[in-house]
Amino acid sequence: MSVPDYMQCAEDHQTVLVVVQPVGIVPEDQFFKIYKRIASVSQVNIRDSNRLLYIRYRHHYLPENNEWGDFQTHRKVVGLIAITTCNTAKEWPQTAERFHGQKEIYSSTLYDSRLLVFGLQGEIAEQQRTDVAFYPGFDNCSDVEKRVEDFVESIFIVLESKRLDRATDKSGDKIPLLCVPFEKKDFVGLDTDSRHYKKRCQGRMRKHVGDLCLQAGMLQDALVHYHMSVELLRGVNDFLWLGAALEGLCSASVIFHYPGGTAGKTAGRKPNISQAADTGKRHRPGAQEVLIDPGALTANGISADTSTEIGRAKNCLSPEDIIEKYKEAISYYGKYKNAGVIELEACVKAVRVLAIQKRAREASEFLQNAVYINLGQLSEEEKIQRYSILSELYELIGFHRKSAFFKRVAAMQCVAPTIPEPGWKACYKLLLETLPGYSLSLDPKDFKGTHRGWAAVQMRLLHELVYASRRMGNPALSVRHLSFLLQTMLDFLSDQEKKEVTQSLENYTAKCPGGMEVITLPDGLKLPPVPFTKLPIVRSVKLLNLPVSLRPHKVKGLLGQNMSSASPFIYSPILLHNRNDERCKKIDFQWVQGDVCEVQLMVYNPMPYELRVENMGLLTSGVEFESLPAALSLPAESGLYPVTLVGVPRTAGNITVNGYHTAVFGVTSDCLLEGLPNVKSSGCLVEVIPSLPRLQLSTSLPRSTPAAQPMSKEELSSSVSVQLFNGETQQLTITLENIGTDPIESLELTSKTVTTKEKVYGEFLSWEMDEALSHLPLKPGQSVTLAVSIKVKLDFSGQENLLQDLNDDGISVTGLPISSPLRQVLKPRPENKSVSSESGKAEYNHIKTLEAVLTFKYSGGAGKVEGYYREMSLGVHVDVEPSVFFTRVSTLPATSTRQCHLLLDIFNPTEHELTVSANNNQDLVLHASECQRMAIQVDKFDFESVPPPEQEPAHFSNLRHMEEERQHARGCQINSKLGICWSIPSLQRRGEASVEGVLNQLVLEHLQLAPLQWDVLVNGAPCDCDVVAQCKVGDAVTLEVKLTNRSKSAVGPLALTIMPYQDFQNGVQNYDLEDAVTFIGSNTFNIGSVQPKESQECVGALLFLYTGDFYLNIKFQDDSAGRQLPLAWFTLPSVHIRALDTPLQAGA
Repeated sequence: MSVPDYMQCAEDHQTVLVVVQPVGIVPEDQFFKIYKRIASVSQVNIRDSNRLLYIRYRHHYLPENNEWGDFQTHRKVVGLIAITTCNTAKEWPQTAERFHGQKEIYSSTLYDSRLLVFGLQGEIAEQQRTDVAFYPGFDNCSDVEKRVEDFVESIFIVLESKRLDRATDKSGDKIPLLCVPFEKKDFVGLDTDSRHYKKRCQGRMRKHVGDLCLQAGMLQDALVHYHMSVELLRGVNDFLWLGAALEGLCSASVIFHYPGGTAGKTAGRKPNISQAADTGKRHRPGAQEVLIDPGALTANGISADTSTEIGRAKNCLSPEDIIEKYKEAISYYGKYKNAGVIELEACVKAVRVLAIQKRAREASEFLQNAVYINLGQLSEEEKIQRYSILSELYELIGFHRKSAFFKRVAAMQCVAPTIPEPGWKACYKLLLETLPGYSLSLDPKDFKGTHRGWAAVQMRLLHELVYASRRMGNPALSVRHLSFLLQTMLDFLSDQEKKEVTQSLENYTAKCPGGMEVITLPDGLKLPPVPFTKLPIVRSVKLLNLPVSLRPHKVKGLLGQNMSSASPFIYSPILLHNRNDERCKKIDFQWVQGDVCEVQLMVYNPMPYELRVENMGLLTSGVEFESLPAALSLPAESGLYPVTLVGVPRTAGNITVNGYHTAVFGVTSDCLLEGLPNVKSSGCLVEVIPSLPRLQLSTSLPRSTPAAQPMSKEELSSSVSVQLFNGETQQLTITLENIGTDPIESLELTSKTVTTKEKVYGEFLSWEMDEALSHLPLKPGQSVTLAVSIKVKLDFSGQENLLQDLNDDGISVTGLPISSPLRQVLKPRPENKSVSSESGKAEYNHIKTLEAVLTFKYSGGAGKVEGYYREMSLGVHVDVEPSVFFTRVSTLPATSTRQCHLLLDIFNPTEHELTVSANNNQDLVLHASECQRMAIQVDKFDFESVPPPEQEPAHFSNLRHMEEERQHARGCQINSKLGICWSIPSLQRRGEASVEGVLNQLVLEHLQLAPLQWDVLVNGAPCDCDVVAQCKVGDAVTLEVKLTNRSKSAVGPLALTIMPYQDFQNGVQNYDLEDAVTFIGSNTFNIGSVQPKESQECVGALLFLYTGDFYLNIKFQDDSAGRQLPLAWFTLPSVHIRALDTPLQAGA
C-alpha cells in the first residue's frame, strides 16, 4: 500500500467500505450528482437490531489497498455500487459484462454489489432483480437512497454472519494465520505446530474479530477482543499486528469518548442511542484497567461468549491512555518499512484526537513524526497532497504559521522543475491560502498600527505571489501584489530592495497600469485596491482660505441666518471628540464658486531617491469640483515638503475634501483621509458660496514692498508709498478693472488710518465716488478710475525749549533772540543743555509715518443675492517730512477792538529755501534752518460761546473729547482765514501750514470776539481803528453807545460813565476838563437788560468849548450785574474827537 488516505480518522474503523464507480461512459456531473445522493446514506439503522452500520464511500480505491483488508477490515472493499448508462436493449449484455468485470477486481472481499442503470426502458427494465436497479433517467430516480439502504442491510447480514462465524469457530481446525501482503513470503517454511505460531494466529484472529465487532456496532465486544489480542500478540512480539490491535483499541475508545467524531464538522456523525448511553458510563482514567478472564480462552483461543468479559471488564481507554497507545502503536509500525502508510495514517488519526482534546503541542509531535515517514517514491501530486494535508492538520491544532509553511511547500511543489506542465494557478491558490498563517492580508487597511508577523517571510511570500501571478499570465495581479508589497513592507525594505521593487513595478505597469479597481479572482476572492499612502507620506492636510482680496464677507444684517444650527447651550459636558468629528467639522471660512481653491499638504518622501508623483489632485464630494492635477518631484528623504493642490468648485454648497489621488510608478491611487490615522487635519468640510465678481486694482503711484509698511497689521491686497512734506497734497489715481465673470453691481469705499501715534489735522484721504458709481454695473473686462486726494497735515508746532537752547549767539530776528541749528552744531554747548539740544534737533529732523487702508467693498452676481461681498484693501504709506515749524505764537492788540496781530515764529527745518505766504500778507523767505517772525493782522473770530456756568458737566459724555472738538473747529476757522501756505521753489513742492496745534488758550481768547459787541458812534459815525471824529466848537456832539448781545444769556442792566480827557503824549493825561467839555444831560448812560441776539442803544450829547484833541474814557460802574462777566467782554473802542473852531473842509 503506497497511497495513504489522509482523510482517515479513528471512527473510520467502524465503517464498511463501499466503492461507487461508473461503468462505461457516464457524464461526470451526472455521476457525482448520483454519488452525492448515495453518500448521503452514511449510516443505516439495522432493522430488528439496536445497531447502526456506518458506511464510507469512495469513488476511487486502489486494488492493492484492498489487500490490507485482513490487517484492518475497514480497508476492505465489501460493497460495490456501479453506475452506468444504457439506452437500448442491445447495449445491456455489454453493460452487464462490464459490471461483472468490475466486480472481479474486488471479488475476493466483496459482500454484495449493485448496478444502477440509467436510461434503459422496456422489457429488460421491467425485470425484478435485486442486484440491478433500472431508472429512466438521472432526474427520475427518487428511490436511490432506499435502494442503497437495502444494499447496506444486505452487507450487514454478510458482515454479521462472518463475525459470528469467526467468533464461534469451535472446530478442531487450525486458526488460519492472517497476513499482510509483504509478510507472505516471510512465513514460508515456518513450523505451524509451535506454540509461538499458534499464539500468533490466535492474536491476529482476535484482532480481526475485534474489527468485525466494531464494524457490526458491538463496541464493548470489540474492546474485549482488542485487549485479548494485545495480550496475545505482545507475548509473541508480533509488533506489526500488535500495533494494529492497539490502534483498534484506540479507535474503539475514541468512538466511545467522542461520539460526534474527530474528523471535524464536515465528517461529523450523529451518535446513536446506545452510544449516547455508553457516554454516561465513562470512568476515570485510574479505574480503566483491563480485566480478562484466562478461562475465557478455549483450546482454540476463541470463546464463543464474551458476555462474561463485558460484564467484568471496563475495557475502554481513558483519553490520556488513547494517546499513549497511539504512540506505542506508531512506534511498532515504524519498525516496518512497508508499513509507512499505516504509520502515517495512525499519526493523522492521533492528531485529530489530540485536536479535540486541545493538546496542540503533543499533536505537533505526531505531525513532526509524520513529516519524516518515508513512503518511497511519491508522485508530485502525492507530495502536494501530503503537504496540503499536513498544513490542514497544523491549522487544526492552531499552529497557523507551521500550517502556512507546509501549504507554501505544497505550492512550490506544484511548480517543481520535474513537472512538465507546472500548475501555476494551483501554486497561486495555495500561496493565497498561506497568507493568514503569516499574519498577512491582501487588504492594506489591515496594516494599521503595529506590524504583525515576520516581515522577511511576508516579503518572500509576496514576491512569490507576484512571480506566480506573472507566470499565470495575469499582469494586473502582479501589479496589485507588488503594489501591496511596496505599500505595506516599505519600512522593512532596504534601500537596494526599494530600488529593485520600484523598478519591477515600473516594468509591470508599462504593460498594465495599476488602478483602484477591485480584482476578482476566478474562485470569487476579491483583492481590494492598494492606494500608495506612503508614496509620498502625507503628514497634514490644511484647507487654505482664499487670498485676502478674494475672501467673501457676509453682510452683517444677514449673519443670523446661519446660526440656527448652533447649540443653544453655552457648554455641554457630553461632547464626543473623535477624529471623524474633527475632520468633518465645518471650517470657519468659505470658498467661492468659480475661484481657484487651495489645499496644502505636508508630504514626505521616504524613498532613497527622487520620487516623481504625477497627476496629484484632490478627491472631493458634495459639489461639482474641477481638480487641477499637479506633478511634483520630491528629493530623496526630503523631510516635510509643502505641496499645494488646487481646484475650482463649479457649483455652490458644502464640499468635503475626502483625500487625494496620485500616480506613482504607473499606479493610480485614491488615498482617503479617513484611512490615514496619522494625518493632522483642522477640518475638511467647507462651504462654497455662489460666484462673486473679481476686481483688479492698479494705481498711479508706485507700489511698495511689504517691508514698507512694518506698522500695518492689515492684510493688504496691495500698497503704495509716497513721500510728502507736511501740509502737501498728492493725487492718487486708482483704476478698478472687473477681471471676473460676474458684473460688479455695488461698490463702496472706506478708509481707516492705521497709525494713531500722530495726530492728523483735516482729512487724510478724500475722494468723490459719484463719477465711479455712475459706471455701475461694471461688466467683465470694463474698468473705472477713481481719484483719491492724499493730504497730510500733522502738527506744525515746535518745542519751545528749542528756542531757549538756540539762544546763544545774540542774533535777534524781529526782536526775538534765535539762532540757526546748523550753526549750533559748530559751537560747544554747556553740559546742562546737551540733552535738550539733541532732542530738539531730533524733533526737527524726524520723518513721521502715516499709514491708512483704503477698503473697496464690491459685490454682484449670485453671491450678492445671497448677501456676500468682497473686500479689496489698498495700503497707503506716507513718509511725512517736516516743511515748516511754528516755534512760538503770540498776539498783539490792534488799533481796532475787532482785530489783533498774530505773531508766528516760523522755522524752516528743510535743506532748501522755503517761502511762506498768508492772506493779505507779504511772502516770507526762509533759508535752510532759518527762523523768522511773521506778523499777520486778522479780524477777531466769532467763536461759539462757552456753555453757561449753571449747566452741569455730567450732561456731556466726554468733556475732554468735546473740548478737543471745539478746539479743532476753532483751529479750522482760523486756518481758513489765515491761509498760510509754503512752497519750495527748487523742488516745485507746495503745501499748506496749519496753526491748529500751536494755538493755546490765551491766544484763542485774544483772537475771539467778545460776546458783547460794543459800537460807539459820534454824530452817527462809528469810532474805531484810529478814526478821529471832528466837530465844531460849540456844536452839540451826539454820542451813541450800542450793545449787541452775542452770548447765550441775558446781560444787564449796565451803567456806563463817560469821562473825557486829553493825552499830552508824554504819559500825562488830563481829566480836569470841566471848563472845556460839558455834557448835555448826564454823563452816565444806562442800558437795560439785553436778551441773547438782541441789541440796545443809549444816546447822549457833549459840547466842546475849546478846540483840541479830546478822548473819551467809557467806564462801567461796579454793580452786581456786570461783576459775574469777564472783563474782556467790556472792551469798548477808543473815542478820539477833534474840536475845530473853523468850518469843516471837504477832504480834511
